[in-house]
Amino acid sequence: MMTAPARPILNGVRVAAGLLLWAGTPFAVAAPKSLTVYVGTYAPADKPGIHQLDLDLATGELRAKAETSGLADPSFLALHPNRQFVYAVSEVSDYEGQKTGAVAAFSVDATTGGLTLLNRQASGGEGPCYITVDPSGRYALVANYGGGTVAVLPIGPDGRLGPATSTVRHQGSGPDKSRQEGPHAHSIDLDPAGRRALAADLGLDKVMVYGFGKDGTLTPNAPPFVSLPPGAGPRHVAFGKSGAFAYVINEMSSTVTTFAYDAATGKLKNVQSVSTLPAGYNGKSYPAEIAISADGRFLYGSNRGHDSIATFAIDGATGQLRATGHTPTGGSWPRHFALDPTGAYLLAANQKSDSVVVFKVDRSTGALSPTGHRITVAGPACVIFR
Repeated sequence: MMTAPARPILNGVRVAAGLLLWAGTPFAVAAPKSLTVYVGTYAPADKPGIHQLDLDLATGELRAKAETSGLADPSFLALHPNRQFVYAVSEVSDYEGQKTGAVAAFSVDATTGGLTLLNRQASGGEGPCYITVDPSGRYALVANYGGGTVAVLPIGPDGRLGPATSTVRHQGSGPDKSRQEGPHAHSIDLDPAGRRALAADLGLDKVMVYGFGKDGTLTPNAPPFVSLPPGAGPRHVAFGKSGAFAYVINEMSSTVTTFAYDAATGKLKNVQSVSTLPAGYNGKSYPAEIAISADGRFLYGSNRGHDSIATFAIDGATGQLRATGHTPTGGSWPRHFALDPTGAYLLAANQKSDSVVVFKVDRSTGALSPTGHRITVAGPACVIFR
């Protein structure tokens, strides 16, 4: 049975839109004193899978508000642009007897932020690990790691998900047969114009590029992909503020690659690649999440193994990165992190140490400093703000 009394979340570039609801416009109201945070986890259906927290914007303190159960492994979350719905993958390989995972839609209580299950749909492939909602709010895009597919699911006016309007299966493999024996779609994101979708495939060492139709279809772009170095293992993509540069964090090579992006053609041109790790570090580490500050000046990436957040300054003209530091996440295996919409805090989800840790962001330098605030959440895998 689904339960949940609380409020919602955002991640990545999509957070910025939420600011317009209370700041930065002629109709702005007073900034909120707190924000609702949702945390997706790896949990069986009979255990709490989505945790609702409250972030105090004055102190950085996190407080537990509610929990939602009934969905197996709701590891990745996305907020609808109207902030009335939350979507979660169910990162499983069998749904209703089919070799596929699932995606669930939840309505958000406007007062409490609590989640109520609306419906579920097949994700179009095994092991869905990533979901985003297009700016119009009409479609959810899903990456299925185990199935090596990407899919588009329509969203109705009531927030419910329909069957996939488009499903594309990637083909090929990479040099590391232990991890790249076949395609492994790890993320799918729209470009700033919402005209193309970029899907990072860890198994192929490629970022696939698709035209995204108003009817919810994906069609191969020309060119259809850009290649990363063999064995790089691209995982997630983030666009810079101007939209002229795209950044790819590579899980297997512990690097971030900068691409110049041509919005007219969808072409990506390699500009630079930098390590996410400090000089002299020789241990194993596997980067996971990537995010850019709202002002476009700083890029952050998480290192699982080194257990840190790497910080880079962005050259606005060239898009190139300059490493400025590494901050320990205060736990083990930071699978995900998110910058809050005000830009004041970064929340790191340490999957193996069951903790979400709060850091203060220095807006002038991008540096992170511990606030001393953390909260226990079993197996946190994704953080979003409402």
